[in-house]
Amino acid sequence: MTPSDCGPVGAGRAHAAEPHIDTARAAVHPGAWWLWALSLGTAATRTTNPLLLALLVSASAYVVATHRGNTGTPTAHAYTAFAKLALAVLLIRLLFAVALGSPIPGTHTLLTLPEVPLPHWAQGIRLGGRVTAEALVFAAYDGLKLATLLICVGAANALASPARLLKSLPGALYETGVAVVVALTFAPHLIADVQRLRAARRLRGRPDRGLRGLLQVGLPVLEGALERSVALAAAMEARGYGRTVEVPARVRRTTAALTLGGLLGVCAGTYGLLTAEGGTYGVPLLLTGVVAALAGLRLGGRRSPRTRYRPDPWDVRAWLVTSSGATVAALLGVAAARDPEALHPGVVPLVAPGLPLWPAAAVLLALLPAFVVPKEPS
Repeated sequence: MTPSDCGPVGAGRAHAAEPHIDTARAAVHPGAWWLWALSLGTAATRTTNPLLLALLVSASAYVVATHRGNTGTPTAHAYTAFAKLALAVLLIRLLFAVALGSPIPGTHTLLTLPEVPLPHWAQGIRLGGRVTAEALVFAAYDGLKLATLLICVGAANALASPARLLKSLPGALYETGVAVVVALTFAPHLIADVQRLRAARRLRGRPDRGLRGLLQVGLPVLEGALERSVALAAAMEARGYGRTVEVPARVRRTTAALTLGGLLGVCAGTYGLLTAEGGTYGVPLLLTGVVAALAGLRLGGRRSPRTRYRPDPWDVRAWLVTSSGATVAALLGVAAARDPEALHPGVVPLVAPGLPLWPAAAVLLALLPAFVVPKEPS
C-alpha cells in the first residue's frame, strides 16, 4: 500500500466523523428539555380547565413529534407509553368516582348502584350508591390534570433520555449518576436475556411459562447479570471510578449544610407552588433552595474531579427552550390567582367550561422550541 492510498482513507474517516460531531453540537442540552417539560407540568397543576389542559397536551405532542430523536431507541417511544399510562390514570379516577362516590353534590343522576353498608368507623366512605354527572365531571377534571402532568414527563423522556441527562450531573452527584446509568444500562440487557432464553426453550420444546419456566429462565438470567456486574466492577476499578481527593472537614460540612438546606427549600417551594395557599412564599423559597443547592453541589464537586466526553453545551437555544416553559408556568400561575373561576370551572351547577383567551395564548408559547430548535437527525 502506498502513501497515496492511505490519504483518501484517512480523509474518508475524517469526513465520516464530521456528521457525528455536528449532531452533538446541534443537540440541545437535555436539562433544557426537562426543565421545559416540568414547567409545562407545573402549569398543568395550576388549572383544571380541560381546554387549557388539552392545549398543554397538544403543545407537548407537537414538539415531541417534530423533535423526537431516533425512533429506534426505547426512549423515543416514551411519550406513547406515558400517554397510555395517563389514559389509564384518567379511567381509574373515573372508576373510583363511580365505585366510591364523591363529596361533590349533584342533581343529575346517571345511575344508581347497589350500596354496600359499612360499619360506623368507616363513615365518610361509600361503596356504590348514586352516581351523578357533577361527580363524574369533577373526577374527569381532576384526573385530566394528573394525566397532563404524566404526559409532560413523557415528553421529557422522549426528547432527552435520562441517561443523557445524567451525564450532565455535577461532580457531587458523581456516584449517584454512575449507579443510575448502570441500572438503566442493565435493564434492557435483562429483558433481552429473558426473551432469548424463552425463545431457546420454545425451540427445544420446553415450557417457558408458569412457575417451572420462570425458575428455569430466571436462574440463567440472574447468573448472567452477576457475571456482567463483576466484569463491569473490574473495568470501573481499572479506570479509577470512585476515587476522590482529600477535602477539608470545613468544606464537607458547608457542602452538606448547603445541599440539605437547598433541597429542603426546593421541596417547600415546590409544595407552595402546587397549592393555592402557598403561592406567596413558594417562589422565594424555591429560588433560595435552588441557589443553596447549586452552591453545595459546586463545592461538593471538588472531591471528584472528572472530565466529560463531548459535553452538551448550554447555549442560546437551551435558554429559549427553558424560558418558554417557565413563562407558561408563570403566566398560568398569575392567571390562577387573578381569575380562578376561568382556570377552575365549576361543576355545581354543571356548565360548559370556557376558554380564557390570554391564558390560552400563554400556553401557545410552549410551541417555541418547535421553531427555534433545529430537528436532530435520526
